[in-house]
Amino acid sequence: MTRTVALSTLATLGLALVTMTAGAQDMMRDVDLTSPAMVSAEMTRPEVEAVLAKASAAQPADFTGKRLSGLDLSGLDLSNAVLRAARLNKTILRDAKLDRAILDQAWLLGADLTGASLKGANLFASQMARARLDGANLSGARIAADLTGASMVGASIADAKLGADMRNQSMGLMRAVLRSANLERLNARNADLSRVDLQFAALRGADLSGASLKNAELGGADLTGAIVIDADFDGADLVSAKLIAPNGLDRAKNFDKAKNRERLIRE
Repeated sequence: MTRTVALSTLATLGLALVTMTAGAQDMMRDVDLTSPAMVSAEMTRPEVEAVLAKASAAQPADFTGKRLSGLDLSGLDLSNAVLRAARLNKTILRDAKLDRAILDQAWLLGADLTGASLKGANLFASQMARARLDGANLSGARIAADLTGASMVGASIADAKLGADMRNQSMGLMRAVLRSANLERLNARNADLSRVDLQFAALRGADLSGASLKNAELGGADLTGAIVIDADFDGADLVSAKLIAPNGLDRAKNFDKAKNRERLIRE
């Protein structure tokens, strides 16, 4: 595939991403993930730093559509930066600040965001399969991203919105996909996880206090030792999920309205 064709494919795909569903991975079948458009960088770290140095509250740094894949941007302050449709595949963003950053439709396949701060960030239709976000802080963020196979051990999504807003779904079901993700010790207090795909996710020791799990897909998920005080299970599908030694199950909301409770694994 030539660079021109690859870029054309990406442009078309960018429009298609607004209709992302749980099968978002299928959209990448015709994309050459090894093409220069996906794996190369058109800027160096010093050039990125120069753009950030000129940014202001009125005019935040704008990296819309930029190819930044594979760069080491660890520790940079990218707060409020616009990274819409940027390519950050396998980019190192360890301990970076991305508070309130716009990462809508961005590509972060295999990106390393260990310890990064993304408080209040926007991650709408972002591709983040296999990304590493261990210890990252995404509290208050809007996350309608594909995080299939991602690692978020000890991360925080407290007060974040990952669920589908059913008042505005004319373009398809937009919600976070965390299928097979490692979410051990995740802080999801008061997070909106309604209709989120959590199938086969590892939620061992996760804090789901006050979280909305309405109609969430939890098939095969491991919630061993999870804190579920005031978590709302209304309509959640628990088929083959592990719910061993949960903390506060007697105080969970609407657990009697969850689906497939008889097929839970309790010991």
